[in-house]
Amino acid sequence: MKTAIVYYSMSGNTKYVADKIAEKIEADIIRIEPVKVYPDKGAKRFIWGGMSAVMGEKPALHPYEFNVEKYDRIIFGTPVWASTFAPPIRTFIKENPDIHERRLAVFTCFSGGGADKAIEKMKKYIGIEEFEAELILVDPKENVKAEDDEKIGVFCQKLKKDGK
Repeated sequence: MKTAIVYYSMSGNTKYVADKIAEKIEADIIRIEPVKVYPDKGAKRFIWGGMSAVMGEKPALHPYEFNVEKYDRIIFGTPVWASTFAPPIRTFIKENPDIHERRLAVFTCFSGGGADKAIEKMKKYIGIEEFEAELILVDPKENVKAEDDEKIGVFCQKLKKDGK
């Protein structure tokens, strides 16, 4: 089963997890980046990012290589902003409407809460009932702990078990 990990990462937490998962399950990594970069420091980071997320914005993305036909499974990686998924992921989903025909999983990284709500909003936006697997981590790169490695391992085992 061919798997793609599609992710957006501002502070590096989501990238950190994407790399760990890709190594464990031998997945391709597709990093998406908005053309207009979000502020990554101070109050502007939370105000602009949160407002963009709440308003459901779909920012233009730098070109990326992705062909849905190549993959059986897509894993989304997103930070949680204002209890929803990051706007660049929203753009990717809009640009790739056939993803709902694939097996889908998700992982989130956050500092302040709202990950469960973000996952529910993402399901609704894609038009699915459930993800194959879900993983929620709090600042995994900034606060490395064995418990997170175990959670990543369980997430990957579920994908391997369900993917055969």
